Amino acid sequence: MKKKYNEEHIINEYINYPKVRLIDVLGAQLGIYSSSEALEIASNKGLDLVVISDKSEPPVCKIIDYGKYKFTQEKKAKEAKKKQHNTSIKEVKMRYKIEEHDYQVRLNQAFKFLQSGNKVKATVVFRGREIQHLNLAVELLNKMAKDLSQVSEIQQLPSKDGKNVIMILSSQKK
Repeated sequence: MKKKYNEEHIINEYINYPKVRLIDVLGAQLGIYSSSEALEIASNKGLDLVVISDKSEPPVCKIIDYGKYKFTQEKKAKEAKKKQHNTSIKEVKMRYKIEEHDYQVRLNQAFKFLQSGNKVKATVVFRGREIQHLNLAVELLNKMAKDLSQVSEIQQLPSKDGKNVIMILSSQKK
């Protein structure tokens, strides 16, 4: 029953500590044994000896079915990854002289993005000499922030960024 050295755990014959604290399958402490005695106990039960914690003195080893143990560890890691949510920034672009219906469409897009937990970057784009109407863009972004105030909070106030005016909204903490 020779097992190889694994990146995550030291198993069976590869354990070369003089003394180890031994824990059985049920989680009960058996005491402190030499590595060879602990390995013999594990092999008599048809299981593997795995170093669980090498930080303590003496290192903690457990008698387990290593294949099953590794499978449950991977399953736990997959579950933790599922529960994790990465927030990304979604952008909603418009012009300062946007029509009401188009504004409602952008508002609905931003609402959906915020509902799904993303941040929204609202951008008002200028072309040519339109940049002189900066105040209209700021008013439009403030209106959008007010319309979305139920589900969002302003993370960055409207500010000029080249030929654009941007504002960042994030979803409210529940």
